Amino acid sequence: MTENAPSTEYGFSLGSNLGDRLAHLAAARDALAALPGLDLVAQSAAYETSPVGVKPEHEDKPFLNSVVILRGTLSVAEVMAALGRIETELGRERGGDRFAPRTVDVDLLYAGDQIIDSGGVTVPHPRWAKRRFVVQPLADLRPDLVLPGAGLPVRALLDTLPPGETATVFAAVW
Repeated sequence: MTENAPSTEYGFSLGSNLGDRLAHLAAARDALAALPGLDLVAQSAAYETSPVGVKPEHEDKPFLNSVVILRGTLSVAEVMAALGRIETELGRERGGDRFAPRTVDVDLLYAGDQIIDSGGVTVPHPRWAKRRFVVQPLADLRPDLVLPGAGLPVRALLDTLPPGETATVFAAVW
């Protein structure tokens, strides 16, 4: 953490489709909020969503997804390093199938108005605007937010998504 660094708003997408999904989301949220230099600002409802891009044998494992917003002075590099640690600590196992069921998935959606495409890190997240399980909870929290490269506010992007994917409130407060 850099002393006297400007404060940045960070948006994170949380997902889980194994075990106690809501407990996994809460643990991920709490781990992010416990990072020195970050404070929890807002969290969306937890939505139950259809799995996207999974193998047929995993289509029966719906996700819970949420968006949390934190603010602080950590750099994007510090945040990204923490994400991997948090996922591992919460039981995420990585293998050849990047869409395999998981206890937790934490993605950095945005970091203020920064645009980054370097060293395997892309911010804003390259697929955020095409995923109802991200756009719906983000629209609940920041409907008027226009992320770099999006061209439209989050709420307007939600209205452009195809109706096939579902996002149903599972827990308004968690």
